[in-house]
Amino acid sequence: MTGPEVLHTTGGHVLSLTLNRPEALNALTPDQRERVIHLLSGASADPAVRAVVLTGTGRGFCAGADLRGTGAVTGERIAGDVARTLRTGAQRLIAAVLDCEKPVIAAVNGTAAGLGAHLAFACDLVLAAESARFIEVFVRRGLVPDGGGAYLLPRLVGPQRAKELMFFGDALTAADAERMGLVNRAVPDGDLDKTARAWAERLAAGPTRALALTKQLVNASLDTDRTTAFAAEAAAQEINMTTADAQEGVRSFVERRSPEYRGR
Repeated sequence: MTGPEVLHTTGGHVLSLTLNRPEALNALTPDQRERVIHLLSGASADPAVRAVVLTGTGRGFCAGADLRGTGAVTGERIAGDVARTLRTGAQRLIAAVLDCEKPVIAAVNGTAAGLGAHLAFACDLVLAAESARFIEVFVRRGLVPDGGGAYLLPRLVGPQRAKELMFFGDALTAADAERMGLVNRAVPDGDLDKTARAWAERLAAGPTRALALTKQLVNASLDTDRTTAFAAEAAAQEINMTTADAQEGVRSFVERRSPEYRGR
């Protein structure tokens, strides 16, 4: 393979991130993972970026973590190494998506397995090509799901469905993933890039800070009680009303015209 392992371009306020190891179905190397984390962190702080699209090249979206050369099966291991590796690796990647202050769209172009499936499910919106497959592959390898899977899946499909996926490790079609609520839309393969771009452009034209605060509220909603959730909602609205976009939104309503948001 030639070229960078993560391609990235910004245009029209949309950051496009493309995993670029097609010969390995975009299985994530540590360097690749760190690059994605860095770019997502940068997107949060960059006013020129107002939406993110994450996809892959070739037949795979992401086949999970690349275990070659990691000593996963052989080699000396010290107690605590595995947990530490997860905390600083796969879990940081999933947290980077969940914590990104810009909406992140997964455009799943092919196989999404293990950590790759969880990377997609952590995104705010998920589009999948009809040929895409989602596989909770861990049980096939005698492993416990990681990369936030046991946190994400029950919140998306409920505990029984999550256990079915994780216990059997069967491949899930894009259409079935859509029916279960893991995917927002399953689209023809040739329409994936176009649809992802259209959704990203709509988000990029929206009130960026309001979207960030909405994402934060929704992501926290299943981990808190009503009193805390209501307090967080009130605080978010208080913060948001200081933004130029909120003031533009109210002003455009009064003036009976379409708002022109600038992401500030």
